[in-house]
Amino acid sequence: MGTAALAHQATTASSAGPTITIDDVRAAAKVIAGIIERTPTHYSRTLSNITGCEIWLKFENLQFTSSFKERGALNKLTSLTPEQRTRGVVAMSAGNHAQGVAYHAGRLGIPATIVMPEGTPFNKVKHTKNFGARVVIEGKTLAESNARAREIEKAEGLTFVHPYDDPLIIAGQGTVAIELLEDMPDVDTLVVPIGGGGLISGMAIAARAMNPDIAVYGVETALYPSMYDVVKQASLPCSGQTIAEGIAVKEPGQITRRIVSDLVTDVFLVREDEIEKAVAMLLEIEKTVVEGAGAASLAAIIANPDVFRGKKVGVVLSGGNIDMRVLSNIILREMMREGRILQLVVEIEDQPGWLAKIATVVGEAGGNILDVAHNRMMTDMSVKSADLSLTIEARDAAHGKEIHDTLQQAGFVIRSHAQSVRAMHS
Repeated sequence: MGTAALAHQATTASSAGPTITIDDVRAAAKVIAGIIERTPTHYSRTLSNITGCEIWLKFENLQFTSSFKERGALNKLTSLTPEQRTRGVVAMSAGNHAQGVAYHAGRLGIPATIVMPEGTPFNKVKHTKNFGARVVIEGKTLAESNARAREIEKAEGLTFVHPYDDPLIIAGQGTVAIELLEDMPDVDTLVVPIGGGGLISGMAIAARAMNPDIAVYGVETALYPSMYDVVKQASLPCSGQTIAEGIAVKEPGQITRRIVSDLVTDVFLVREDEIEKAVAMLLEIEKTVVEGAGAASLAAIIANPDVFRGKKVGVVLSGGNIDMRVLSNIILREMMREGRILQLVVEIEDQPGWLAKIATVVGEAGGNILDVAHNRMMTDMSVKSADLSLTIEARDAAHGKEIHDTLQQAGFVIRSHAQSVRAMHS
């Protein structure tokens, strides 16, 4: 396809359904100017060295509600008639759209009702309530929550604010691309997380109009490949527990699927462990907190180095609303994957002084004991013996192996955790 044809395609978005253009995105930018944070775009030297491409991070996790969702929500809410504002709005959301709608509805004096699915992270429910919205927890899935929200819409005469399948929402989200490309015009690739498709649709429309040659890649968690199924004409299942609940969408929008099919270069899937690694890297390297959905773009770049090598890549950190318990678990799990935390089971004599002996050996090897637990219920061992479970912090995997070997050289018998569990239940 030639440049002129591609530019025309980019400004019309899709021949079927509502037409959304770069002018709509620019109009949205004027609506939100001075109200929505114009988030920074920064070059990451360390991540660029790791990935083999230039990484330019767009910090949407620095919005007041810690998500890009504010952009579309405000653009939609300001379009309501006085009567619609008086009656109020209703939305369904797993969290970020809920907070964006609740916050800006509160600012504008518009009553807001938000239906959230069961299992929504507590911090997202809490923040939504704190913004003044009425929160209804109902539905095991977003689809069930959507059905309940539609019931409330009809029963109470409210205006439904869709999280992604609405032209005004899509145009609002597209302002992310305008800002990113104004800050860094040389970016030749964008990587954007996909849930229902509102963010990537708006960004693709804006980016392709500003630079017809730019490549736009979408990313989904492998557990919820709904847009991937549409684009690839596949039928992968959508289910399971994911840390990227913000993009755990079983059915993408009707408007957004057409735009993605027209304008998005490709869609990648990333595993849960890849997302966890990206969350941990962004925290450790960039000192920024990003939720699972927000880290998916970086995860895709790391998982597909050949696609991005040598490119100038704009990476959208779409949100930072992550439960602190989940974040702490991710940090510990990643440290274990990297060998910086060891879990060893050492066979000892059940007598005073043995713990002190082991602690001395570990300490002299430079390890830090984080946790200790005795187990005297091992049926395949002498009643005068016990298992000592140790959680030890090391500098890195090599240091962890050094600690392990030092314990063995000191004469201690190390059993694996799996052996210990089997013996206890035998």
